[in-house]
Amino acid sequence: MDDIVKAAMAKWPNVPDCLGWLGLDARGRWFMRDDRVQAAGVFSNAPGEHHPVSKGSLLQHEKLVDFIHRNYAVDAEGRWFFQNGPQRVFVELEAAPYVWRLDADAGVTAHTGMPAQVQASVLDEEGRLYLVTDLGFGIVHTADMVHALKPVEQGRWTPEPTPTAELPGRFGFVLSPYRTGLQIP
Repeated sequence: MDDIVKAAMAKWPNVPDCLGWLGLDARGRWFMRDDRVQAAGVFSNAPGEHHPVSKGSLLQHEKLVDFIHRNYAVDAEGRWFFQNGPQRVFVELEAAPYVWRLDADAGVTAHTGMPAQVQASVLDEEGRLYLVTDLGFGIVHTADMVHALKPVEQGRWTPEPTPTAELPGRFGFVLSPYRTGLQIP
């Protein structure tokens, strides 16, 4: 976490948390979701849901995205957030807390730029591959699935079939803090 963020947290300890305003899609892209966007629909549907979806505005400012990446964390309840100075901005997740990018040798890097070591792999009913790593749980970027073939064929990764609906509970993350009804401290 940035020192300037830690200083702001110490200076203003009682700033209210923010819900529903930031989303992370399954390709590692961040979306800003203002009141109008939130009123138009959810960030993404959980398995079996069919609500109107309204992602919001894609964040393209490189320095802002880097700032979010450096200050991205999780609380004890599995709710992921971006610590924006003294304010905690909880994140709506389309699929998982991390989006993994793979290189040709199946090296794994999070959407935040952090390298990770694979501990296990999971395959959902739609054929999406997820990795459990030393950083946490995440989905493999669709463009990098070709790089996942080698470790799977070599037996280094043996994806365990798991229904999508079971992933948050099993791997300890909340897809939508906004919609779960959890009380934010």
